[in-house]
Amino acid sequence: MKSYLLLPLAFLFLATSALAADLAPVKVAGASTIGTITAKMLLDKGFIFVDVRRTEDFNNGHIPGARHLAVNSENFTAKNLSVIVKKDQAVVFYCNGVSCKGSSIASEKAVAWGWSKVLYYREGLPQWKEAGLAVE
Repeated sequence: MKSYLLLPLAFLFLATSALAADLAPVKVAGASTIGTITAKMLLDKGFIFVDVRRTEDFNNGHIPGARHLAVNSENFTAKNLSVIVKKDQAVVFYCNGVSCKGSSIASEKAVAWGWSKVLYYREGLPQWKEAGLAVE
């Protein structure tokens, strides 16, 4: 009878592990993870936001004033990022929330390329909208 209990528990563990693997990491080495309240505060202070989603997604709505540089394109290079933000300036990367790894990948690359003030907005646009904040 106990073996019948182990099978569902094993399945639940494997399913949970698979789902967790599809989520963006909570932290990125060399970057600071921020939440929605902090993101809004930084936007109000004029920090540079970079939306790393596909062009279609960006065109369908983004954080006001955000610049666009799709992380999954050949255009995502240190040279093109430096046109948007200098290496000594703070930069906030975001994408489609915790189910999107784009902002973590962009944050990792920026750190590797020498950006020293990388802010990783893991919650991204879905949480921004859920908080009732403006999009353009």
